[in-house]
Amino acid sequence: MVKSTLPQYSELPLRGGLPSSWDVWTAPGARYFGCLNLLTPERVAAAAQLVQRGAVFAMNWNMREPNPPLFGRQGFEHEVTGDDRATSHDDVLHGWNTQSSSQWDGFRHIRNFAAQADEEGTGHYGGVPDEEHGMHHWAQRGIAGRAVLADVGRWRIKIGKPLQYDTADPIEPSELLECLKDQGTELREGDILLMRTGWMQWYMQQSEEVRARLAQPRDLATPGLRSGEATAEALWNMHIAALGADNPAVEAWPPGANSTPEHQAEVRADKRRMHEIFTHTLILPMLGLPLGGMFDLDALADDCARDGRYEGFFTSAPLNLPSGVASPPNALVIK
Repeated sequence: MVKSTLPQYSELPLRGGLPSSWDVWTAPGARYFGCLNLLTPERVAAAAQLVQRGAVFAMNWNMREPNPPLFGRQGFEHEVTGDDRATSHDDVLHGWNTQSSSQWDGFRHIRNFAAQADEEGTGHYGGVPDEEHGMHHWAQRGIAGRAVLADVGRWRIKIGKPLQYDTADPIEPSELLECLKDQGTELREGDILLMRTGWMQWYMQQSEEVRARLAQPRDLATPGLRSGEATAEALWNMHIAALGADNPAVEAWPPGANSTPEHQAEVRADKRRMHEIFTHTLILPMLGLPLGGMFDLDALADDCARDGRYEGFFTSAPLNLPSGVASPPNALVIK
């Protein structure tokens, strides 16, 4: 991995007692983008040179999957206007949640209570007021760069430790780097890292009964990155622009599943420590690293396994929704 010019996690200034990248990028408007600031025109142009065969892989899952939706979110109703006598039809989506399927978590999605208690006061990335964040910032800029796939699911099978898809099976951050090394893949500053666990493929094989159970927040358990500050530190020190994964929450679910009940109770009694069991509260509002969940990575992974190239040109056009919390990625990887 090429040495980065950015500070290491241990060198970041503290806000609310936690490392923060709020002042790493100082250009006007930089606080709306966080690590996306790493997607410079030079890096985008270099990534475009990765297109060799014109093979296109779409990251959006079927909008009706998972079905039923997870985390207590509601499904939407699709109304097609006009009948068979009408000249045209329109789509109307009733009750659509932008996080019910493939998604980017925007910086308005999660706040950090330790930072909220600090002098900036909002708890959202960069100290930006809640209503000023929004997916429209990312949409108007666009997201493009070099994508690198870490096929952790295949790698764990290869080393004889397959992931358990119905439990909070933790993936250590060091395993991401071990997986990339085994693939012969170099991670560079400003890359979009895609982590495939194989969870989505497993989910599609489950019965309606199992899916209904998984839709109950108390019963959902999935593999993912081990929660805790060590994961946030490792991800920051990779100096990637964004992280997308095929599991629901990127982290292992439920929060705190890999810690003791006593530790969970301590954290839940003090929301300023929530990052210890739910690292979203550190990765998004403090480090500014966009997280994507339920990205459809299976076709891309199959192709990478065949040709041995685990990189490609990544593009994403989020919804241009002012003050939007999240968005389908509308992402492609082109090889």
